[in-house]
Amino acid sequence: MKKLIIFALACFAFTGCNKFDEELSVNPNQPSEASNTQLLANSMMYLPGTSSSPYGPLYAQHLSETEYTDASRYNSVYFNFYNYYTGPLMNIESVLASNELDVSEGPVPNQLAMAKVLKSYFFWHMTDRWGPLPYEQALQGKENFTPAYNSQETIYNALFTLLDEANAEMVPGVVDNDIMYSGNPDKWRKLANTIHLLMALRLSEVAPDKAKAEFNKALEGGIMTSNADNFVYPHLSNTDNQNYWYEVFEVLNRKWYAVSKPLVDYMKPLGDPRLGTFAEPNSQGEYVGLKYGLPGDVANTGEYSKKNISMLGESLRQQNSPVYLVTYAQGLFALAEAAKRGWIAGGDAVAENYYNMAIEASVQQWNNGEVTGLEEMMQQPEVAYDPARAMEQIGYQRWVHLFMNGYEAWAEWRRTGYPALEAPEDNAGRAIPLREAYPSQEAQNNSQNYKEAVQAAFNGQDDLYGRLWWDK
Repeated sequence: MKKLIIFALACFAFTGCNKFDEELSVNPNQPSEASNTQLLANSMMYLPGTSSSPYGPLYAQHLSETEYTDASRYNSVYFNFYNYYTGPLMNIESVLASNELDVSEGPVPNQLAMAKVLKSYFFWHMTDRWGPLPYEQALQGKENFTPAYNSQETIYNALFTLLDEANAEMVPGVVDNDIMYSGNPDKWRKLANTIHLLMALRLSEVAPDKAKAEFNKALEGGIMTSNADNFVYPHLSNTDNQNYWYEVFEVLNRKWYAVSKPLVDYMKPLGDPRLGTFAEPNSQGEYVGLKYGLPGDVANTGEYSKKNISMLGESLRQQNSPVYLVTYAQGLFALAEAAKRGWIAGGDAVAENYYNMAIEASVQQWNNGEVTGLEEMMQQPEVAYDPARAMEQIGYQRWVHLFMNGYEAWAEWRRTGYPALEAPEDNAGRAIPLREAYPSQEAQNNSQNYKEAVQAAFNGQDDLYGRLWWDK
């Protein structure tokens, strides 16, 4: 909703007050109406939530829980998506539907293009968690409180179109209130095409011809070309804009998350220079990952006690620690895979080049430009490009790179099967989730459409184990 209405309650504190004074409803220090670029900025403030959540890093086994282990043992089934619709997506839709775009805030085409990129990013994140979603009939407010669901295939196709439009619409000129790229249209165009490229790769198993065509279209449009293009949420050193993990570890003093044993056991033998960023040494000065998905009565005891394991790295849980959402290295890993698949020319020689570039860009991203230890790691047989194992190697290194961007790493694990993760032992036979179930309220709030979507996509079972359209 575009109007920001402030209600004054002071009048009602006095006996006999029966006339509302309109002046009391106006805060002189706040605008009564948000501009379109302010709505976009507010939408951007929801971006870190697509990454900064325990569930994504736990599904991807980047992290293990030290005490309360319900999340890593998959006891939570139903997840809320309403906050995305009522928050960032409603703001974005207001901009796209507005007849009042203000040229004084920057070129109107760029405002619209930014809105389309943001809408695409949020819906991509959502559909890869839940599957079919209200899309075409969504965001109509009181005009439609019970929108129909669209298939994931329909949503993907709609988002490809939005991203094409955004790429074509960008013109020179800076847009105000952009907290991500300071209004730079070239960076937004590269972001649009990089998202498009990564979405296309997601279809590699279900629709390879479509995937290849969309991939090359995005590549031709121009993707990220350096870490300077990374889509990074810039947290600040103040309470209102602080990093989620700072609040968990430092404000709430909840040392509940250690780096997982699968991750440390892969990285440590390679001398991976990123490990020192990802993890804190334990009390003996060693990097030791915590076994994933321990029962609650075993966690934080004996060898699993907090002093014996490595907690999440200190630099990643500062108040102003940034959150990486879409990155240059992701694009390079995608190019390496595309070359190996034959989607782009060059075969293994090109695939190897992109793979090596991706790892270097990743190390530079995580280690503030430092590459100490990179050359030695690249010489390890496990890492050095091997045509016979290339897809596996790309998959593992992509997983490492996506550390803490857990929902994205989880999606890539579902698509490729890499890395080889195992579900917790002694957990009633529960496998690693393949999706998240819809909000429990949706069965009442939007009953008929909900039932039709669950039946069509998941044979009537709304749980953690229905396969998404692209997860073949």
